Amino acid sequence: MKHPVDVHVGKRIRHRRWMVGMTQQQLAEKVGIKFQQIQKYETGMNRVSASRLWDIAETLSVPVSFFFVGLEGAESDQAEARATPSDLMADKEAMELVRSYYAIPENQRRRLFELARVLSDVA
Repeated sequence: MKHPVDVHVGKRIRHRRWMVGMTQQQLAEKVGIKFQQIQKYETGMNRVSASRLWDIAETLSVPVSFFFVGLEGAESDQAEARATPSDLMADKEAMELVRSYYAIPENQRRRLFELARVLSDVA
């Protein structure tokens, strides 16, 4: 039986991998495992060990805590949940926007972010 935490962590791995435009095969190669293992992690069929989660986090350029955002009981996650609609990351258009944003060079991305902030303050 799948544990809800394993399912949640797996979804967050898939979410981040997709955001950075990486395939399961690419992630597996960088972490040193078979892509089938990534599939099992992403579905929650297999539990991710702490050291493997650390390697995945480094490969995907996020802190380990990223994979636990949204779990019930985490105080900081509750504030984030109120600020962001829960289905935002399920929206394909929003995900494409985020993926495109991270494809922009960092200096231009920062300027775009500032522009978006100004525009949202006006609205």
